[in-house]
Amino acid sequence: MAREIGRSKPATQSPGAVLQRAAAGLGRWWYPSLPHNRAVVFRGIIYAFVIVDVLLTSFAIGWHGELPGELYQPLLIGRILPLPVPTPLLLSVIKTALLVFSALALVRKMPRLTGIAVFVLYLEWMVVNFSYGKVDHDRFALLVALAVLPTVSPNAAQDEGLDEAAGWALRCVQVAVVLTYFMAAYAKLRFGGIEWLNGATLVRAILRRGTVVADPLIAYPALLIGAQHLIVAFELASPLMLAKGRLGRVLLWAAFAFHAGIYATLRLSFIPHLVCLLAFLPVERVRPPWPVTTRRRRTGRGSPDRYSSQGPVCQGSATKLSRKALAERVSTR
Repeated sequence: MAREIGRSKPATQSPGAVLQRAAAGLGRWWYPSLPHNRAVVFRGIIYAFVIVDVLLTSFAIGWHGELPGELYQPLLIGRILPLPVPTPLLLSVIKTALLVFSALALVRKMPRLTGIAVFVLYLEWMVVNFSYGKVDHDRFALLVALAVLPTVSPNAAQDEGLDEAAGWALRCVQVAVVLTYFMAAYAKLRFGGIEWLNGATLVRAILRRGTVVADPLIAYPALLIGAQHLIVAFELASPLMLAKGRLGRVLLWAAFAFHAGIYATLRLSFIPHLVCLLAFLPVERVRPPWPVTTRRRRTGRGSPDRYSSQGPVCQGSATKLSRKALAERVSTR
């Protein structure tokens, strides 16, 4: 009896406390503290890709303005707003504005305003593209990236620190990438049923647009059926890419291997989606091969900026730090 009296009963948490802890954990997951410079570098990659895409990949969208107006079947968003029927003049204006605003956003000139303009213009560019045929699901993550990247702070002084806003933007892109895979598996099973796994989808794809790598596989239908099972299994397991540690890294590299195999056999690149996969990687660690100079920022009269060429890190021998002190300074950033 004495033992039972002295033994403390485990504290029971109220449902409100449990919900509060769950909400706090969800908030930490949606707003991770990631390097601000990672979002800045990723933002530059995205805007550079938009320029390349408009000039080299999706340039044929500009020809849609010459088609008869009755062929234009706008998407739901085009019917709600409503968006005008494409004309050669309208598409030329959109294309020119896209290139100008993307270049300004790339060099971080008014990044919020130019970023919003790029998102709106590229959204209309894609609506025109998809209103004449099929919708390419590899553009979904790119559109999400263009929508959230203007929220990242343009303050260059934060580039070396951690930022929850940058973490939220990158997390949104990561979730969009995962949803692209998962919803692709859902569409296969919804419209094709479980029979899709044992069908001849890859056989038809190889017969239509196969490469020299894929043509010999026609003689092994069982191998192609097994590949279809692996494709759906990977797409259903894609949410694990958001997991920390080795499991997430394995799924991420499996995604790159998956797209490499698809391109080698069917010449399908999914380049916009591959660019967005970089949101999972520490792209800020990649240094350009050319020297990068940093503008000196005013930090007060007579006080040199520690990031400029006159700061203590880059001074001559009089203010040169020891190797140990320099390593400690780099590790704390």
